[in-house]
Amino acid sequence: MSEAAFALDPRLEADTRHVAVLPLCELRLMDDARFAWLVLVPRRADMVEVADLTDAEQQLLWREANWCATALRAVAPCDKLNLGALGNIVRQLHLHVLARTQDDAAWPGPAWGHGKREPYDREALTNRLNALRDALDRTGPADVPPGRQ
Repeated sequence: MSEAAFALDPRLEADTRHVAVLPLCELRLMDDARFAWLVLVPRRADMVEVADLTDAEQQLLWREANWCATALRAVAPCDKLNLGALGNIVRQLHLHVLARTQDDAAWPGPAWGHGKREPYDREALTNRLNALRDALDRTGPADVPPGRQ
């Protein structure tokens, strides 16, 4: 299960925008301006469940999720972080990190499947991506260096 055979699911490709390449994951931003929402996708072929990763990869996934959550909270302060690996529609292993506020469009219910996605306009998308990249650079732990491409 190598990185060489990794390909991003077409739906994830369509619904998200590239943020950074981390040691294990491709980090993506959900293109829905209603929510501050990241998606981590381990760059491993044929992964469906977290349990499909090696123990070391599972630990790295969790460290990367914490790193991204810290960066997301710096960019989009929130009342609660939601983390989830659902995969009911997109089977490729991916982990959602979603900043929730009491006044967001879906509070207190789940954001998944709530209403119609509202893509970022070009300026807002550029600003959000730059802010996230800067926050990742500031908050990255020494043992998980950023590897943006």
